[in-house]
Amino acid sequence: MTFRLDGRVALVTGGSRGIGRAACVALARAGAHVVVNFVSNEAAAAATVTAIEEAGGKGRGEVSRFDVASSAEVDAGFKRLVAAHGRLDVLVNNAGITADALLLRQKDEDWDRVLATNLRGAMACSRAAIKTMMRARWGRIVNVSSVVGESGNAGQAAYASAKAGLLGLTKTLAKEYASRNVTVNAVTPGYIETDMTSGLTADLRAEMVRQTPLGRVGTPEDVAGAVVFLASEEASYVTGQVLRVNGGMYL
Repeated sequence: MTFRLDGRVALVTGGSRGIGRAACVALARAGAHVVVNFVSNEAAAAATVTAIEEAGGKGRGEVSRFDVASSAEVDAGFKRLVAAHGRLDVLVNNAGITADALLLRQKDEDWDRVLATNLRGAMACSRAAIKTMMRARWGRIVNVSSVVGESGNAGQAAYASAKAGLLGLTKTLAKEYASRNVTVNAVTPGYIETDMTSGLTADLRAEMVRQTPLGRVGTPEDVAGAVVFLASEEASYVTGQVLRVNGGMYL
């Protein structure tokens, strides 16, 4: 079965690299027009648009700069998008940062920065998107959480807390907006080969693979496939769910 999104407009936050870029390409290949959000690296976001064009399919891409940690910028960005396209059908809350430290070394400003981007940003984007989706009586929100939001991880109190919060946000919004045909789901990637994991030592990488029953590192495309499914019409009876894309690392 091929999941199609022809005629849909999708926004992917943090779409300039890694899982975000793969999601942009996969959504476009399924037929969606994809708005690639970025905050600082315009060249990388433009490269995502190029990747969309090179992948073929009916979908096209464009870039949109705003910081998800700023509600004012989010609202302005969504107003521009809806003014240009008249709709927003799919939102993928993917933007995320880390500031890893053991709790006794965790700085308040780093904690606040991680929560502002990873959790409050998803809330602000969802709030802005739902206004349009409710009027259309159709919408898909997919939150990119993490395996550590379910399992916890030493040295990642801020990141794990934000990603766990995303799961609570997912389930709550699913209940609030199901009557308007807006579904809200989450994916929880495990060990995925991205810029965020590229700095791990060889020993730690080997240990992560050892903990993964499928015995390999995941790819951004593994996660993107789950995102496309949850955004599709075939997932119309799926809401409030957490789809684990972790190779069996956490069951």
